[in-house]
Amino acid sequence: MASILKILDTYAGMLMGALGRTLLLMLLSLFFAIIIGMIFALMNVGKNRVFNFIGTVYVDAVRGVPLIVLAYFIYFGVPAGMKTIIPEFRLSALQAGTIALSMNCGAYMAEIIRAGIESVDKGQMEASRSLGLSYGRSMRLVVLPQAIRTMIPSIINQFIITLKDTSILSVIGFQELTNMGKTISGNTFKSLETWAIVGVMYMVVIITLSKIAKRIERRVNCER
Repeated sequence: MASILKILDTYAGMLMGALGRTLLLMLLSLFFAIIIGMIFALMNVGKNRVFNFIGTVYVDAVRGVPLIVLAYFIYFGVPAGMKTIIPEFRLSALQAGTIALSMNCGAYMAEIIRAGIESVDKGQMEASRSLGLSYGRSMRLVVLPQAIRTMIPSIINQFIITLKDTSILSVIGFQELTNMGKTISGNTFKSLETWAIVGVMYMVVIITLSKIAKRIERRVNCER
């Protein structure tokens, strides 16, 4: 216990800063992932075969590549490939991490949104089209509001998964919570105590998100 208190006394500021960067990375990634997911989900549920093909290829390709490989590719591979065009091209660890997480989470979001849209009775779309609404307006005003209710639990669960996935990006040097844990553990030679602190910090954030998810889900169910 004394060792844990000593670590907290010395490194509390660094740990909280790393937690803040972790949450920033998660929020940025989720923002772009929702946009990516919506675009590719709409491609997959539409009747255009070209868009269907593009959406399916993206989802299958990204989900088929481990996040750590995707992070390495974007952080090291993309700048190396761009050198012939833009010699000064660089990506920071935050930029590369955000892109990698957004692409990865976006592929899963696309499937969540697609499933949510397809859960809405097809008659809803047909009825709105018969009233003179375009496909886009029907989707935006009729189908999506109903689909979102069924998607909320899965989306929030994906938020939690994305928070956990931020730890993988320590491999590209991003100073998130796991990376900071490695640094502190190396400085203090107290791995047990350091990783116990890091684990509790993750646990507190994840449990908080889970409680919020359950509350939102109950509220949505009550409104049905």
